Amino acid sequence: MTLNVLFAAISERYDQYFAPLTAAFEKAGLDINLSDKHQPDVVDYIVYAPNSPVQDFTPYTRCKAVLNLWAGVEAVVNNPTLTVPLTRMVDHGLTRGMVEWVAAQTLRHHLNLDLFIHGQSGEWLDHHTAPLAQDRTVCMLGLGELGRVCAETLRDMGFHMRGWARGEKTIPGVTCYHGEDGLKDALSGSDIVILLLPDTPATENILNAQTLSYLNKDAYVINPGRGPLIDDQALIAALDSGQLAHATLDVFRTEPLPTTDPYWAHPKVTVVPHRASETRASTAAEVIAENIRRNEAGEPLLHLVDRTAGY
Repeated sequence: MTLNVLFAAISERYDQYFAPLTAAFEKAGLDINLSDKHQPDVVDYIVYAPNSPVQDFTPYTRCKAVLNLWAGVEAVVNNPTLTVPLTRMVDHGLTRGMVEWVAAQTLRHHLNLDLFIHGQSGEWLDHHTAPLAQDRTVCMLGLGELGRVCAETLRDMGFHMRGWARGEKTIPGVTCYHGEDGLKDALSGSDIVILLLPDTPATENILNAQTLSYLNKDAYVINPGRGPLIDDQALIAALDSGQLAHATLDVFRTEPLPTTDPYWAHPKVTVVPHRASETRASTAAEVIAENIRRNEAGEPLLHLVDRTAGY
């Protein structure tokens, strides 16, 4: 049976994804009619990006599932017209890209590489010796797929790893905390904190004046997760007071970040334009094809979103 799959994203993405999706569907043994112009009443599945023109799912009366192209679903999860299963994107390319970026930024701050990158004044800076990884405590806020793998990678580099999640988690070699009571313990005495939590009402401003005060003085913040996880004014105040040494931020409440935003000019902030990791068409196509195959075979969908939790 031929299945009609609508590709609902910004137009330039269709050309990028058409060949990888077609190949993945064929490899999975699926007979798929893929288009970005299907009429709503014939659509069986929607491959979706939240910035798509499709915002009302009501006309898609025979749609069986919406397969999100992004890891984040906060822009679609509360859409009242979406009543079919929603999946988020978890794929090898996205995961490895995030691991590499997080590891690079962690090592950058751990080794204080900015001292030499920006220290080309002619002064021979031979007095700086970085601590070993085993003497540095790193806290990973968020232990989902991305957070877990990043925490395991940093653990294997020798860092003293802590992790925190809303629910209880167990990762060998990582001291895991959970719930409101565990957040203070996870952050207290940490030298570097990395945010890989989803954007939900429960996680908004999780780094604020109070929680930032738990960190060691001259700590570092790395945020490739979501902009609203941080109270921006509290972060700037902590940087100005010396509580934080630096913040590397890949995500923001408003994107693109306005040119007037104080982060741009702050000497202790690195602004990265949401480039930590992104969905790769070649690997994402395999995940989408596998989910359609599974659903058609009556098997559980991978990476199904919990609407009540918001991710």
